[in-house]
Amino acid sequence: MNVLEQIVADTRARVARRAAAVPLEALMRAGEQRRAGHNAIRDFRAALAAPGLSLIAEHKRSSPSAGPIRSDLALADVVCAYERAGARVLSVLTEEGRFGGRLDDLGAARAASSLPVLRKDFIVEPYQVHEALAAGADAILLIVAALEASALRSLHALASELGLSVLVEVHDNAELETVHELKAAIVGINNRDLTTLTVDPERTYELLPAVPAGALTVAESGFRERAELERLERAGVDAVLVGEALMRSPDIEAATRTLVGAGA
Repeated sequence: MNVLEQIVADTRARVARRAAAVPLEALMRAGEQRRAGHNAIRDFRAALAAPGLSLIAEHKRSSPSAGPIRSDLALADVVCAYERAGARVLSVLTEEGRFGGRLDDLGAARAASSLPVLRKDFIVEPYQVHEALAAGADAILLIVAALEASALRSLHALASELGLSVLVEVHDNAELETVHELKAAIVGINNRDLTTLTVDPERTYELLPAVPAGALTVAESGFRERAELERLERAGVDAVLVGEALMRSPDIEAATRTLVGAGA
């Protein structure tokens, strides 16, 4: 069993435990209340489509490849620094076992910032989509490599029905064919191989020509420098997701400003 398969198996087990504690019907009611109330869904896609390269700044405490990243920072301080420095979207890791995430982090990020919030997790069950809406997410991640085609279509349709944006993540040309069939509006190209955890930033440029026309493209993993972001923008990429490089900085706001070209 490779890394991705193990994470998916662990995720299904945790979802089953949460579903036993909090019935799906309760999540659906909470989601309906959110959509009807003042806590409206923020426009994730519009934020990415703004002129220039949009930064999706990620809150991530740890990862399987890097181990612990930062445990000394309050989430609210991190996301506020991101927003002040010019990030357009927040990505919040909610996977518990390997990334140190918490579902409550979505609500905390939303309360601290006005930016749209992406739930970054291994979404494999409809329960998690309803959970994301109820907890405060504006968008979810769906990883093609983690899902059968029928499940991907079903989860994508459910999220869209609920008003959530969907970032559909691919790693190779075969997965991009699935994205074409899905008519995904936002495509993420992850430079990290989820079976080995190795990173190749050139993957973005290799796959970019095959992204469906009209879809927004997000480059993920392996980017740390302003020059790298300038190259992505010249290539026609719409957004870039950066987490570890910013989280490790002693001054997150300054590092984010430098990355987006806003100065220190």
